[in-house]
Amino acid sequence: MTYHINEVFGISTSILQPSYVDRGNLDADIQRLLGRNTHIALRGESKCGKSWLRQKNLPEAIVIQCRLNKKVKDIFVEALANLGLSVQSEHTSSGAIKTSLSASSDVSIPLLSRIKVALGLDYTSTTTIKSIYISNGVDDLKFFAEAINESGRRLVIEDFHYLHPTERRAFATDLKALWDYKTFVVIIGIWAENNLLLHLNPDLAARVEEMSIYWSDPELKAVLSKGAESMNIVFSKDICSNLVADSFGTVGILQKLTLSLLDAANIERSIPGSPKLIESQSAYLDVALAYAEQLNALYQTFATRLAKGIRQRKRATGIYAHMLKVVMDSTDKELTDGLHTDTIFSKARQREPRIQKANLRIILAKIDELQVDEEGRGLVISYDENKDEVSIVDKQLFLYRKYATVGWPWEKIIEDVASDDSRYSNEDE
Repeated sequence: MTYHINEVFGISTSILQPSYVDRGNLDADIQRLLGRNTHIALRGESKCGKSWLRQKNLPEAIVIQCRLNKKVKDIFVEALANLGLSVQSEHTSSGAIKTSLSASSDVSIPLLSRIKVALGLDYTSTTTIKSIYISNGVDDLKFFAEAINESGRRLVIEDFHYLHPTERRAFATDLKALWDYKTFVVIIGIWAENNLLLHLNPDLAARVEEMSIYWSDPELKAVLSKGAESMNIVFSKDICSNLVADSFGTVGILQKLTLSLLDAANIERSIPGSPKLIESQSAYLDVALAYAEQLNALYQTFATRLAKGIRQRKRATGIYAHMLKVVMDSTDKELTDGLHTDTIFSKARQREPRIQKANLRIILAKIDELQVDEEGRGLVISYDENKDEVSIVDKQLFLYRKYATVGWPWEKIIEDVASDDSRYSNEDE
């Protein structure tokens, strides 16, 4: 069978079957859990294949994307809207707020009718009912659970890590109630610690199964081998090693690098005849440098947004700049495993003795919100308050640091505040 290169390698919203590898039999594991009475948590780094995994196993799911400013109530309202149901609130003559759920199309009317029957509400027709009242508004989890259950679809929460810590805890609390109502949710995101949801709500013990999505070097090589066979090409041992090493355990980076390398080799379709060997080291270096150049705008925007947030605060501080200097100078392994506050403090203190640990913890809690854009997107590094660690969210940063000349704006901030004692004490930001 002949394939176009875009059908085999690259970043895609749809699954590229010729290079899709069922890493560690995850597909079978997820299918098994989907048949049980449990929530499922899928944790994995950016571009590790979480979306493909979800598409493969839950093609009809109700998918809600989280952002830093999203509330738990927003998740519920958006999920109902996904089912063609709209939430409307109005003030009664007594001043109370009355909330109703309406079918926004003829297609959703039967669903609304089934919800009414399931809740035991007054019921007259399966076809003409167009709205019902929710006694406790959007906070009525039983109502929400019945709506999801009657739809026959699974609720999927993607990018859970973007929620504010307070909202994460609130949602974890609601997950226990949803489990009681037999509404089982799939939560997908990036977090370093095992069983994050149990830390957020111990009542979820035995009610949630967490699965880690990570790629070993042999598994990444299997992606290359499967895709190469479809294209009738062979990667040399050195090229294969380079591709895997520069992917930093992330299949999305591997897919992007491989597509660019084959573009450079002018390969657009499966090669007829004898397999073609891909072995040019200079071509690979050019591809890696070009990838880093493409990422320049992304990471300089990240850096500028952080620096702008630092400078816009009432009392701009050198603690932010020194903290970021330590973090961004840390090794790939340190940022992958998690860089503890004590380590950051020790290294920052060597550079600037006026820095205090209590103030450092205060500003670490703010780095997530400083990075994101107006829509709550753009995390590159993140602070985990439970583990008191900073870790990487987007491993493309490692490739960028390896192949690009990085000039971070906080270097200038450190110079500007070097002689001002007030910027290192009495933090109240």
